[in-house]
Amino acid sequence: MIFIKNKRSKFNVDQSNSGKQNRTYNNILFDSQTEMEYYRDIVCVGLKDGSIKDCQLQVKYELQSKYKYQNKNILAINYVADFVITYSDDSVIVIDIKGLADATAKLKKKLFHYRYPDINYIWICKSIIDGGWLEYDEVQKARAKRKKEKKLLKNS
Repeated sequence: MIFIKNKRSKFNVDQSNSGKQNRTYNNILFDSQTEMEYYRDIVCVGLKDGSIKDCQLQVKYELQSKYKYQNKNILAINYVADFVITYSDDSVIVIDIKGLADATAKLKKKLFHYRYPDINYIWICKSIIDGGWLEYDEVQKARAKRKKEKKLLKNS
């Protein structure tokens, strides 16, 4: 018996054709199925009902410029936003869809806030148990609370 393992990206995204189909909507291939679902369920609905005026995908922000160090060229540090949404009231928000934030993502978030303090930048994740699409920090707090309650129940 031969097992074929689907090739996955460093972010554990299925790179096979069937995996790409699960991440495609309106002929747009998203980096993850969760990003595609956010676009489909939130952005497209907002564009249709007029609450969202515009949505840009994969917008690049420079966090640190390139420079030379000991005659070596050091590349710029960039961040690519999943979504930049302009609402009907002309407010703009930069959104990154997160499942679990790694150390690099946390560092880039700090650099983004430092470099662009006037831009509203948030992480969003999907948590069915907590009510759907929420800010990442809210979901992390809710998960920590559940974990603590579970531990207390176990120890009582």
